Amino acid sequence: MKLTFQRLHERAVIPVRATACSAGLDLSACVDAPVTIPPHQIRLIPTGLAAALDEPQAMLMLCARSGLAAKHGIGLANGVGIVDTDYRGEIKIALINQSDAEFTVTDGMRIAQLIVVPVWMPELAESDTLPDTDRGAGGFGSTGR
Repeated sequence: MKLTFQRLHERAVIPVRATACSAGLDLSACVDAPVTIPPHQIRLIPTGLAAALDEPQAMLMLCARSGLAAKHGIGLANGVGIVDTDYRGEIKIALINQSDAEFTVTDGMRIAQLIVVPVWMPELAESDTLPDTDRGAGGFGSTGR
């Protein structure tokens, strides 16, 4: 499998693994000027990159960086982002500031992680019934004791 990046801006940083066994590739901000995210607000941060994955049954998953989340309350506004394998536009990160203090994103700052994830493409079907299971329709704490 091959993941190819295209720089859409000369300052864009091609992602790398922090260590040889890192699952995620660090994505960096590509901004002309610092972007301040007020408390409890969302800002869309460009990376200056587009990507092409040569495996149609995979996707690029965007995840928060644990250090930004733990130290500053910065996460992804949608929890986890998905970049479909046929998308060729700029990868942008919707960051949310979940803290009570402003947070400033600067050019080149590592702001998210990108992970390649396999995707099952099932045949879709509709039915009036579904097979029974021990759990049935129980949810939202139904298996807790």
